[in-house]
Amino acid sequence: MREKEIAKWSGILVYLECYKGHIHKAGIELIGEAYRLSRQTREEVYVLGIGEDMKRIQEELTGYPIECAYLYETEDEYTPLWYEEIATECIRRLKPAIVLIGGTLEGRSLAPRLAVAFRTGLTADCTALSIAEDGGLIQTRPAFGGNVMASIVTPERRPQFATVRPGVVEAIEKNNLKDTAYIRKTVQNKNIDIIRVLKSIPVEAQEDITKQKVLVVAGRGVKKKEDLAMLRELAGLLGGKMASSRALVEKGWTKAAEQIGLSGNTVSPEYMITCGVSGTVQFMAGMRNTKNIIAINTDANARIFDVAHYPVCADLYDIVPELIQRLKKGRSEIAEA
Repeated sequence: MREKEIAKWSGILVYLECYKGHIHKAGIELIGEAYRLSRQTREEVYVLGIGEDMKRIQEELTGYPIECAYLYETEDEYTPLWYEEIATECIRRLKPAIVLIGGTLEGRSLAPRLAVAFRTGLTADCTALSIAEDGGLIQTRPAFGGNVMASIVTPERRPQFATVRPGVVEAIEKNNLKDTAYIRKTVQNKNIDIIRVLKSIPVEAQEDITKQKVLVVAGRGVKKKEDLAMLRELAGLLGGKMASSRALVEKGWTKAAEQIGLSGNTVSPEYMITCGVSGTVQFMAGMRNTKNIIAINTDANARIFDVAHYPVCADLYDIVPELIQRLKKGRSEIAEA
């Protein structure tokens, strides 16, 4: 694109993943990130939603700093070609300079399709976004196996597409600063898609570590699978849950739903105790917004100590049993009082 063509693209568009009148939290978080970026670019924030019950979606959006919301009402659940067609039409009309999409299953399916449609770049699973001096979007994510953090730009094409996983950026409170315009349109899928949802079957609810205020995280320093019971006990005494690094999921000791990191969950608890976690870039990308980090590791040079608020250079097998004993003793004293 020439500079004159690039200049025609302005604003930040956030794609909202909508399901039965509810917005996925990734979309709400990205509204906050778009607003923060817009204060640097001095451009407007827009949102795009596709799904059922757009009236309810509109009510949920009221109060956020959005210039205009494009809401497409359809009874069809997400199918790649159909949603791509709707989103492409909206983007061509609006011409946003930046498009932010949640790094969910739906977002990861839709974003590359849109990037191909506009023959532009896409950076997936960004851990940070910022604005360059020339107004372009700097998209940061781990690279080379997580050994470095790469800053990626799209200087010659628009829009600039980026996906961000849930929990990586913080949502903002509704501030009622904008009198948002709402453009609602009913659309009907007349095409036969490659994939079509025939029936939705709800899965059994699982413990969601992303909603916990306290997490005890097991890392490679745990010697045996049976030792995880000790960490689960500690987590229970603290009113939280146990999570793990990727290494233990690969061993088959923990479930994928318990994994923290770029290929797992992004969490932001009030308190986290890591036990034998070295602190790879991938892992730390999944817990960057944690308020208080207590790290236990025998390696004084472990990366986790670079971000820990309370580093403990010691063996978890000495520290964790002592913590459990003291917590139990404290509870017993309270019960007797």
